[in-house]
Amino acid sequence: MFFKRNNKKGTGTGVLVQSAPQNYGTPPFSILDSCHSINTAEFELYTALREAIPVVDGAIGKLVRLTGDFTVHCRDQQAEKGLQNFFQEINVNGTGKGIMQFLCAYLDQLLTYGEAVGEIVTDGRGREVTALYNTSLKDVTLKRGDSPLEVLVCGKDISCDAYPYQELLMPTLLNPEPGRLRGTSVLKGLPFVSSILVKIFNAVGTNFDRVGNIRFAVTYKPDASVPVTNAGEQAALIADEWGKAMRSRDQVCDFVSVGDISVKVIGADNQVLDCDVPVRHMLEQIVAKLSIPPFLLGLNWSSTERMSSQQTDILTSELEYYRSLLSPVIQRICRVWLRLHGFDEQLEIEWSYINLQDEVELAQARLYNAQAQQLEENLQRAKEGTN
Repeated sequence: MFFKRNNKKGTGTGVLVQSAPQNYGTPPFSILDSCHSINTAEFELYTALREAIPVVDGAIGKLVRLTGDFTVHCRDQQAEKGLQNFFQEINVNGTGKGIMQFLCAYLDQLLTYGEAVGEIVTDGRGREVTALYNTSLKDVTLKRGDSPLEVLVCGKDISCDAYPYQELLMPTLLNPEPGRLRGTSVLKGLPFVSSILVKIFNAVGTNFDRVGNIRFAVTYKPDASVPVTNAGEQAALIADEWGKAMRSRDQVCDFVSVGDISVKVIGADNQVLDCDVPVRHMLEQIVAKLSIPPFLLGLNWSSTERMSSQQTDILTSELEYYRSLLSPVIQRICRVWLRLHGFDEQLEIEWSYINLQDEVELAQARLYNAQAQQLEENLQRAKEGTN
């Protein structure tokens, strides 16, 4: 009753977009141009990037959690109460519960890969929403419909057929390229910087392996009067005794020998490169790309209170943008539920304040505006009294 199957050609309204390529569905092999799926290598690259650099993974996790929660207001109080109960009890991905778990996974996927797809799962008769599902980008493909303004979610096969109930699918692209079905990950531009950072980490680990597990160079200088054969035997004996001394762990073992023997630590004379400055340079690039204050990531860089406040304002604007991407997804879920239960589909999404500091600053701004207005009124009255 509420959902219609889409045919293979899509369900576009035939709206003509003048600046888009015309008749792109007619030429041979045009399906290769109209379909898009995230590159597997790119998918694995961003996944490995989050695993290799803890700061990147922590930044995305904090952006997701700082987005905050929301409330939905409807004209009908009964519908609003039903929606709130639906948000708390809805099953997510078969193991979770609650719409926030779905939205957190949705935003995490969107930030990491630049694309996200979710699905509203109904019962067999299509009369009740039973679950929300976060679709893996490895399993789907995005395709243009009859109009460049229509996006269809399709199976990842050679035919690229659209799924029958597009109303239940929710694709989102982050900063899409003009004219293309391709989102932009927030990690774009970081692989090169991250590769340098990983090299530094590997070098530090290797150096500490060498320093922590000290290697010794034992040099034996035989006298010229000693025969060569005896010198070889003496060197073998020294090596054997030195090995016994090094393998002794439970008790102190001294190495005693006769002759001109010197013992040095390999690499002790070489100076280990200072990694603090290059590591900070790389982390600064990463933090600048992710638009998150360093102190939220545990980076104790010197910053004034004014600078921290400005960084917080920048983060707030980023979070507001991410909320604007999630609002259409929430509206789609709410309207499907309201439609199935016979309620009016008009609703309003109200996001909570990001933190208490924002609320205090807004209150101070209202106080300053009221004081300024009062001063202007007093000045105006004084002028009128003088005249």
